[in-house]
Amino acid sequence: MSSLRILLRALAVAGLSAALVAPASVARAEPTPAELTKQIEKSSTELERIVESYNKLNEEIKTNKATSATLQARIGPLQELAERSRADVGLLAVTAYKTGGMRTARALLEPEGSASLPERLGALDQLSRQRQATISGFTDNQRKLIDQKTRLDTTLARQAAQAKQLAAGKKKIETDLAKLYQLRRQAYGRATEAPARSSSAGSAPAISGSAGVAVKYAYGAVGKPYVYGADGPSGYDCSGLTLAAWRAAGKSLPHNAAMQWDATTRISRSALKPGDLVFYSGLGHVALYVGSGQIIDAPSAGRNVSKRGMDIMPIAGYGRV
Repeated sequence: MSSLRILLRALAVAGLSAALVAPASVARAEPTPAELTKQIEKSSTELERIVESYNKLNEEIKTNKATSATLQARIGPLQELAERSRADVGLLAVTAYKTGGMRTARALLEPEGSASLPERLGALDQLSRQRQATISGFTDNQRKLIDQKTRLDTTLARQAAQAKQLAAGKKKIETDLAKLYQLRRQAYGRATEAPARSSSAGSAPAISGSAGVAVKYAYGAVGKPYVYGADGPSGYDCSGLTLAAWRAAGKSLPHNAAMQWDATTRISRSALKPGDLVFYSGLGHVALYVGSGQIIDAPSAGRNVSKRGMDIMPIAGYGRV
C-alpha cells in the first residue's frame, strides 16, 4: 500500500472517530438580559390578559350571586301566596262537597227562596267570579313561582360552572407567574422589583373634586406591588388600581379593564383631564391619567405601581368616570 493511501485512510479514521465522540448538539448559550427582558414583556402581556379574564369572571360571579339573592327574596313571598291560594281552592272544594256542589246553585235559583230572581242570579254570579278569581290567582302564583325557580336554578348552575372556571384560571395564573418570576430572577437577580417609596412619584397635583381624590389615591399607591385580582390597599392589578382610586372618590367601577371601558364615557386625547382612564389596545390594560402626559398604573407581575409616560403601548381610547 502506498504511503499516500495509508495517510488518507488514517485521516478518514480520525475524522470518523472525531464525529463519534463529538456532542450530538452544540450547547445553547444562556439568553442575554435583552432576550430575557423581551421574553418577560411578552409573558407579562399574555399573563395580564389572563388576569383580566379572571377578573371579568369574578365580576360575573358577583352579579350572579346578587341575582340569585334577589330571586330567592322574591320566591319567598310567591311561595306564601301559592300556599294561600292552594288553601283557598281546597276550601272551595270542601265547601262545594259539603253543600252538594250544584245543589247550592239550584237552591239559589229555586223560586221558593225569599230572594228575588235577580238577587239570586247576582249572588250566583258573584260566587262564580270569586271562585274563578281564587283559582286564577292560584294558577298565576304557581306559574310565577315555577318561572322564578327555573331562573334561580339556571343562575345557580351558571355560577357553579363559573366557580370551576375561576379555580382553573387561578391555577393557570399561578403556574404562569412562577415561570415569569423565574425569568425575572435570571434577568435581574430577583423575582420582583424592590419596594419603592410612594414619594418617588412626587407630590400629587392639586385637583378639585372627585377626580382630585382619585389622583391623590393613585399617588399614594405608587411603589406598592402588582398583585393579580387585588384592589388594595397592599397591592393592585391594573383595573384594581383604577377601581380603588375611584372608589376612594365615591364612584363604583367593575374590576376589569374591558368592563371599565363600558362603564365610562368616551373622550378624545385632547380632552384628557387628571382622573380620566387610559385604555390600551385589546382592553387588557388600563391606567389613571394624572396630567402632563403621565399615568399611574400597576404595570405587570413582578413590578410595582409606578408613574410614567402614557404612551407605553398602543392606546385604544380614553374614558371619563
